[in-house]
Amino acid sequence: MIPLSVLDLSPVTTATKPAAALRNTLDLAQLADKLGYARYWVAEHHNLPAIASSAPEIMIGQIAALTKNIRVGSGGVMLPNHAPLMVAERFKMLEALFPGRIDLGLGRAPGTDPATSYALRRRQGISEDDDFLERFQELVLLESRAFPQGHPFHNVTAMPSGVAMPPIWLLGSSDYSAQLAAQIGAGFAFAHHFATFDAVEAMRLYRDNFRASGWRKEPYAILGTAVICADTDEAADKLAATYDLNAVRRAKGEFLPLASPEEAAAYTYTPSDRASIAKARQRLFCGSPATVKQHLGAMIEATKADEVMVTSMIFDHAARRHCYELLAQAFGLKT
Repeated sequence: MIPLSVLDLSPVTTATKPAAALRNTLDLAQLADKLGYARYWVAEHHNLPAIASSAPEIMIGQIAALTKNIRVGSGGVMLPNHAPLMVAERFKMLEALFPGRIDLGLGRAPGTDPATSYALRRRQGISEDDDFLERFQELVLLESRAFPQGHPFHNVTAMPSGVAMPPIWLLGSSDYSAQLAAQIGAGFAFAHHFATFDAVEAMRLYRDNFRASGWRKEPYAILGTAVICADTDEAADKLAATYDLNAVRRAKGEFLPLASPEEAAAYTYTPSDRASIAKARQRLFCGSPATVKQHLGAMIEATKADEVMVTSMIFDHAARRHCYELLAQAFGLKT
């Protein structure tokens, strides 16, 4: 059976403040570990009222300390926001503390709005150009100690020394990201839950262009999906009202805490709002365990995904826990 993993954004709701959302993440991670999920990744987003997760490396350490078997990683660290040396040292430290259980997922976007991005990078010598490849190359050269003699970083050692960086994954939602992950020989995690690019084509491009690297000899692709699962199709659809209103608000540039299904049901939707919902629902797997397994199974077969990573933006934490319990049963995870 295909491995299942979790992408947790630490959702903030009208009833759940950011601090409580982070504690919910710790609780859900422990459940996922017991249920047999393969990985638990946490995100990096800034200045978004619906998402509490802004410092994944801190959460990774907390989660890894509370779990036993599950791999814990970033989904992801937004490399434009960080000095490569800081990324190397933080993740080498995590790997030293929790050997063999840490993943370093890297993103190319800042994960926020332009003003917040500027605030994050203002002391770094900001460039208007996409400098992801330069930052990535610097990260690799720091790890391999391959800066040439005479380079200012030749004698810089990312500490703790003697500890390898964890496996590197590239997150993406486009054909460019797929091909870049292939060229650098990283694992690839495709964000189907918000991508407009076709997941099947992205996975094909990644596999067809993969080049072996020091991190990975064979391609490995994770399909990131949005799922809302409940005991019945009707119950899942009710929970998805939260997802629908969130999609409508995001389409308007409104980034508010998640609303309850009741508040979402009472919202007055325009025809344009209904169009936004229909578009978002194309990327959501919603229903009973049997329904989700059928539809998600078809996507797994089409993309040839090696693993599925599920994110569930559900208002009620107990319902979100139950969603992952039902998925674990449906896909036969070993507890």
